[in-house]
Amino acid sequence: MSRAQTTARVQVIHSSGVLRSALVALLERERFQVTSASGFSRASSGTTGAPGTPGAPATVTVVDGSCPVGAAHLERRSLQGSAKEPTHATPALAAARPGLGLAGAGAERAGIAFAGASRGCAALVVLAGTEHPGVLRLAYAAGALGLVDRDGPANHLATAIRLAAGGGRYVDDGLAMSLLRAMDMPLSPREVRVLSRAAQGDSVAEIARGLCLSHGTVRNYIASATRKVGARNRVDAIRISRAAGWV
Repeated sequence: MSRAQTTARVQVIHSSGVLRSALVALLERERFQVTSASGFSRASSGTTGAPGTPGAPATVTVVDGSCPVGAAHLERRSLQGSAKEPTHATPALAAARPGLGLAGAGAERAGIAFAGASRGCAALVVLAGTEHPGVLRLAYAAGALGLVDRDGPANHLATAIRLAAGGGRYVDDGLAMSLLRAMDMPLSPREVRVLSRAAQGDSVAEIARGLCLSHGTVRNYIASATRKVGARNRVDAIRISRAAGWV
């Protein structure tokens, strides 16, 4: 067994108790030390350990980017300022190649490079689907080291965790082209975050409070997103972005 396999401590974050429990059971069968949370916590930042290992940090955080608390976690990670917001895909995958999973070669073909894990945080592995490229863009901005197709084989998640625990990268082949599309979409990750909150019915004040932004900055992001997608107003921008899978 590799060192990553025997020592990885995993924090699972999901808003659904049933799915969270299923993920915990799956990963415990893979001999990981697993804890879980229904939202962003100190544990998910790598400062609280699994049961039986007081004070030991989580090695890897697993987040379903399609659920509300998963999206909120990715927002929080990206706002920590340790991952740059990319404007386009970059071909600098040569250095990342040793860390790609067997199914991650698609990312190399697509010319996508990953940022490293956020400083001071557990390595991030994100469950995502091809229908929401905006989630993939947000995961990239949050410094995710692994992207796993939530509809793919269960063993891919364990593989991604082991690679991420050792600083490697993993992208499921099925997500590679969706990630490329996400990198080419007109909205920046922060515009996606703000528009996603607006799509959930949050007011400008609620978005500002949730993302630690001023009211004026939130309005500017909404206006910029509306202009970029060619919409008439905020409602139209949300409609267009939802149809494209960006929010």
